[in-house]
Amino acid sequence: MIHQSDIEIAQAKTLKHIREIAKKLEVDEDDLEMYGKYKAKLPLSLINDNKVNQNNLVLVTALTPTPAGEGKTTVSIGLTEGLNKIGKQATVVLREPSLGPVFGIKGGAAGGGYSQVVPMEDINLHFTGDFNAVEKANNLLSALIDNNIQSKDNNLNIDPRTILWKRVIDMNDRSLRDITIGLGGTANGIPRQDGFNITPASEVMAILCMSSDLENLKERLGNIFIGFTYDKKPVFASDLKAENAMAILLKDAIKPNLVQTLEENPAIIHGGPFANIAQGTNTIIATKMGLSLSNYVVTEAGFGADLGAEKFLNIKSQFAKLNPKCVVLVATIRALRHHGGAAKVDYNRPNLERVTEGFKNLEKHIENIRKYNIEPVVAINSFISDSKEEVDFVIEKCANLGVEAVLSEGWVKGGEGTKNLAKAVVNVVENKATQYKPLYDWSSPIKDKIEKIAKEIYGASIIEYSKQAQLNLRRIDRLGFNDFAVCMAKTQKSFSDNAALIGRPEGFTVTVREIEIAAGAQFVIPILGKMMRMPGLPSQPASENMTIDNDGVISGLS
Repeated sequence: MIHQSDIEIAQAKTLKHIREIAKKLEVDEDDLEMYGKYKAKLPLSLINDNKVNQNNLVLVTALTPTPAGEGKTTVSIGLTEGLNKIGKQATVVLREPSLGPVFGIKGGAAGGGYSQVVPMEDINLHFTGDFNAVEKANNLLSALIDNNIQSKDNNLNIDPRTILWKRVIDMNDRSLRDITIGLGGTANGIPRQDGFNITPASEVMAILCMSSDLENLKERLGNIFIGFTYDKKPVFASDLKAENAMAILLKDAIKPNLVQTLEENPAIIHGGPFANIAQGTNTIIATKMGLSLSNYVVTEAGFGADLGAEKFLNIKSQFAKLNPKCVVLVATIRALRHHGGAAKVDYNRPNLERVTEGFKNLEKHIENIRKYNIEPVVAINSFISDSKEEVDFVIEKCANLGVEAVLSEGWVKGGEGTKNLAKAVVNVVENKATQYKPLYDWSSPIKDKIEKIAKEIYGASIIEYSKQAQLNLRRIDRLGFNDFAVCMAKTQKSFSDNAALIGRPEGFTVTVREIEIAAGAQFVIPILGKMMRMPGLPSQPASENMTIDNDGVISGLS
């Protein structure tokens, strides 16, 4: 039994120099751009599209999670350790954590127990400065917009009432959602309504994650749609000549970051969009980098499979021509109890009846993954409160559906506790090889794509559009953006847009409140129900339990 916290386990590890980790990928030390001894950036020249197509991509997702999360990152890292234990050369490729959740609810996002990436504190905090670069590039465009409105020379005649671009900050700060800027007199700009999103929701982050190289990044940045002129003409970032300066700020952020797992296996961490309000997966560049350097790549997509996996498979994989060969669905007994109707105080109390009812949620996710022509493996992320009866029930029910469910003990045992999961994944990759197919074609009309996701993945019966959403659809049509992908913004707590509808709801209505445009990323963002792109802090933020001593040693970051 582990009595140490995640951060204590991470701090007890003697790390290998990053050049030693790079050797496992056959990367020369001269190719590394080092950030100290334990972090490095990898040059894009290492990407080899021939190897990308030859090697094996495994996606880790989950059932609909409880607020605490079900351990996808822990399972992703543990599975990578397990694959290496059974002789498969594997690298884990993950997103970078956002400071908002780190200081809000989660307290960190680098795995847990003996399945972690390290240096844990650095990864969870400023890391190599990628988030800072995204934030600065985003806010440079904001400054250029307001400067152009203020300026008499080179004025684009932008109508301030139509500006859709928002500033960002990587912190949960609800007071910044809706603000007024430009007050204090003529020297301080033109007063107008504005607001902040959290940095992971920035279109610049989405663009970074969708770009193939620096030139493509620059092109996408120039395609950012800002708003309209007074005579109803669309305005893009390229009209402000913003794309080169923004790309300069991102020149290092576009390079993936190399770190290590606790068992000294390679880990690539890059990009960090949320999955409930953005595409929820690491960069295309990072995934291709991993596939260029390793036989197996394990990657993760945020929240439940209805969000992160749906976007990974319909947006990222379709655009980048990736072929994921297996999907690991992480389930916990506590989440099954939750979806079976257990109150929060009963999450850790064995109850087969609740698990039986909650299994309907997992079953729907299994059905959904198969719609992409991919076979899932269920990883039961082990908790001390699990009863053998409950675990055996899940394994048997999955077997009846033709799916292998395996107990994953990576949190307690590292790779030794995930060897069986690794073998199950290899079995699917090597013996059930199929060509993944997306759920929809990007060339379909926007409403058709929204309906396909809402009905087939969520299980909705009716899709309703507010007046604002209908206006947005007409704008999308007028701008010629109908062939964009769809990136749904929806609560992570339910298949529906109502967080209270747990389990497997049926016959419900999904309401599209509005639809944002991310022209540089080439997708539109239907915002369902009450979703917001700037979270707030809980009443007791995780930051309250964090300390740092005189030697710089941090505790409470877990």
